[in-house]
Amino acid sequence: MSESTVSLMPQMPHSVLSVNQLAKLARQIKQWGKELGFAHIGITDVDLSEHEADLQAWLDKGYHGDMGYMANHGMMRARPAELHPGCIRVISARMDYLPPDAGFASNLTDPNLGYISRYAGGRDYHKLMRQRLKKLGEKIDVYCKELDVDHTDFRPFVDSAPILERPLAEKAGLGWTGKHSLILHPDAGSWFFLGELLINLPLPTDIPIAEGCNTCVACIKSCPTDAIVAPYVVDARRCISYLTIELQTAIPEEFRPLIGNRIYGCDDCQLVCPVNAKAPLTKETDFYTRPTLLQPDLLSLFSWSEKTFLSLTEGSAIRRIGHTLWLRNIAVALGNAPANLNIIEALQQKALEADIGELVLEHIEWAIKQQQAKLAAQDIHPITPLSRKTQRVIRSIQKGLPRDA
Repeated sequence: MSESTVSLMPQMPHSVLSVNQLAKLARQIKQWGKELGFAHIGITDVDLSEHEADLQAWLDKGYHGDMGYMANHGMMRARPAELHPGCIRVISARMDYLPPDAGFASNLTDPNLGYISRYAGGRDYHKLMRQRLKKLGEKIDVYCKELDVDHTDFRPFVDSAPILERPLAEKAGLGWTGKHSLILHPDAGSWFFLGELLINLPLPTDIPIAEGCNTCVACIKSCPTDAIVAPYVVDARRCISYLTIELQTAIPEEFRPLIGNRIYGCDDCQLVCPVNAKAPLTKETDFYTRPTLLQPDLLSLFSWSEKTFLSLTEGSAIRRIGHTLWLRNIAVALGNAPANLNIIEALQQKALEADIGELVLEHIEWAIKQQQAKLAAQDIHPITPLSRKTQRVIRSIQKGLPRDA
């Protein structure tokens, strides 16, 4: 074999592509990616060995909380070739999700509204991205067959397997890892989803982007629950996204007042990040915030029956937490809202419903106590419902993200 050709995989002993053909294919993959709606495509090898020690240390400290699936597969997360035997490259894809009229500041300013992380306001991204990645793989397969390479092997993933998607995206040149642990791109910020296509072609790899956080620690200082315990390290047990989405049991009382009106996820670490000033709006209308979830009133959301919840969240990522956790989260937000007799009445009425379980009831009782305490105190001194951190986040949005405020 000449030096200008590269053997594919053991299962394809008679199929080879030249270095030039592989380079051309890599360029074509990126073009196809754009046509399929991806904002950025990068290619990397599968070596993540340098991340294994950090992953193990994170698990050993219990930072994954109740997310047992994070530990179930050992170091497979850092070994893509074990996840999909034969793969030697990962095609990492970015899809922007920031919707127009995000209304971050106006939402956080009004504690009577429910705040929903902006990635979840529209259609669930998992199936959409996976289908697009599958189409990308099929295009590669057809292209290779035209060159008499008939045994390409690919597999798409979007949060659907134990794989370290962010380190792969970083190696593929999609951005650097910010101190909040999310991927940041100098021209796109962090408002994007990631997906991967594992493949057995020795494609040329891309060059990583140098870190650009420098001395900035805005995300660390602004986290409502101090979940970013060190630069690049998040203790999920303290993170509002974990507490409102992943945690299946009671939210620890120490975190309830800090959650504010955030009923599904939290964007604060992204909202204060100066890199996000350049973030583009998504071109995918499926990711636009649904009207029912646009600046939604907490009491209205709390009144949804399970049937209404399932209907109005159909096709949404929100649906996966179920009606019980939905009510749990909103009860906490109502407890944090300004004193209001209507809120107390709504909480008391919900507590009397026959199908209310102990988990929701516990949070309702906590919320009633919070409301009653504020009612008793409001004649003595005015109460500011927003924490200092939230007020700082709102000012950061108004100054740094005026389009999305």
